[in-house]
Amino acid sequence: MIPESFIQELLHRVDIVDLIDAHVPLKKAGANFAACCPFHNEKSPSFTVSPTKQFYHCFGCGAHGTAIGFLMEYSGLGFVDAVHDLAQRVGLTVPTDDHRRPADAPRSAALSDIMARAARFYYESLKTSPKAIAYLKARGVSGEVARRFSIGYAPDDWQSLQGVFANYDDPALQSAGLVIRNEQGRLYDRFRDRVMFPIANAKGEVIAFGGRVLGDGEPKYLNSPETPLFEKGREVFGLPQARAALRETNTAVVVEGYMDVVALAQHGVGNAVATLGTATTATHVQKLLRQVDRIVYCFDGDNAGRKAAWRALENSLEALPVQKSIGFVFLPPTDDPDSFVRANGAAAFERLVATATPLSDFLLSELSAQCDLGSAEGRAQLVAAAKPLLARLQTPILRLQIVKRLAETSGFSQAEVERLCELRPIAPPAPARAPRRAPSLARALLGLLLHKPELAKRIPLSALSDSSAESRAVRQICLLVRDAGDAVPGCAALLERLRGSSEENVLRDAAAELIERPFAEEDIDREFDGALIRLQESEQRRAFAELQAKVQRLGVGGLSDEEKRDYIAALTASVRTPASAADD
Repeated sequence: MIPESFIQELLHRVDIVDLIDAHVPLKKAGANFAACCPFHNEKSPSFTVSPTKQFYHCFGCGAHGTAIGFLMEYSGLGFVDAVHDLAQRVGLTVPTDDHRRPADAPRSAALSDIMARAARFYYESLKTSPKAIAYLKARGVSGEVARRFSIGYAPDDWQSLQGVFANYDDPALQSAGLVIRNEQGRLYDRFRDRVMFPIANAKGEVIAFGGRVLGDGEPKYLNSPETPLFEKGREVFGLPQARAALRETNTAVVVEGYMDVVALAQHGVGNAVATLGTATTATHVQKLLRQVDRIVYCFDGDNAGRKAAWRALENSLEALPVQKSIGFVFLPPTDDPDSFVRANGAAAFERLVATATPLSDFLLSELSAQCDLGSAEGRAQLVAAAKPLLARLQTPILRLQIVKRLAETSGFSQAEVERLCELRPIAPPAPARAPRRAPSLARALLGLLLHKPELAKRIPLSALSDSSAESRAVRQICLLVRDAGDAVPGCAALLERLRGSSEENVLRDAAAELIERPFAEEDIDREFDGALIRLQESEQRRAFAELQAKVQRLGVGGLSDEEKRDYIAALTASVRTPASAADD
């Protein structure tokens, strides 16, 4: 686990303006910086970065966060990877309780360097291989696209890497999956006489290779084994090259092969990525849905492609969140994405993607095709086959739609389908309407605390009994600031610390308001004092109302000595307040 104190120090060291400007050119806009949002299409800038708050917010799509959040959304990194990336940028070492990590970190860095050197060697070797160049030309790959994907060539030599690495016996070459030792102890290159496709992680670092044989050798495609750098169930081919098109289209097209991705890019379809010799996993889905709202699977049009699509559906169910969608494109049986786009062009392919079969339609049509819906037994079988899939689906609204359609097809009622599939009710009975509340006084304090967190030390926690999200957020900030002692966390650190909490939305809104309408520095203390007085008065009125209710139930004798003192003081204050007001 990464200590919160380190997160605070990291966000203090990182300048979010420099970080974002390296990916999205920013322009000065008053006290802030602005750009067209990298997370949705827009013509006028609504994406704002605050250098003082170290926070970004898009007033168009609502994207928001700290430097860590930006890397997670823009580069598709997980939280830990984003922290490590930022730490590396500012020269910090990420502390961890895992004692294996310090030894692994230098090893990973060494392996990354080895893979980068091998990629450069293969890339340069392509220039001297007429048959590899001829193969790519025959597949319609231009020099520009070959450079974009850093396509290379592994020479037809058992030990070509011996000329790249001074110590060919280095065990790290075997750990990286580049060199193999046979039973006789002889070392040789894993990749020989193959067109090489470097596989890069979200940061653009080469972590593995896929090699396509030239000629009739087997296997046709050879992938790197899993290594300390590479887990095929977590990575996809072509992600760094596709990133701009993913943001532009908000759709990721998942295909099976390297050449499918390259061929689509050659024809202007840049938002395609490929799985790496394995079925699509939930991790793949999560990685892609962090960057887009829609995934479209496009596999070969044969039976194997349809089976791959079904496995993708099964592994997508648990990873599919609300407001995201998944579709399926089924090509003619004799086609794959490469052959289809070369024969029909990008526009025809993009039409297929735009009209892809929704996940719900594919799920129900596949299950229905396996059952005899003309018989009671077949309809019962349909519901039974759907049961485990519905249990895995984590999107309540979509699940409800599928259940309704399943009920129509099977002849059961919706309630019967839910009972037979042992599904919990999607929508519980609506609670009684709560009385309308006045806006929480804590909201005014929330913006002030994000602007100047040290003010939290002056707020009595007893004044925060209100159950509103704003009041809970103020209370959370007060506790964090008190726990931090003299090292008061800044705005970005507070927002990062409360990421994923039930108060995240109100914090986001308060931070966005702070960017749009910042406080004047000279007014901060005056506004804080006024907001705090109003909050305390509100709490006193609430406490008095509770005591009055208790007196009405039990009489004054039902109060404790402390409650009697509070009640008398409150009565005295309520009598004195009107006179004071009249004097004013």
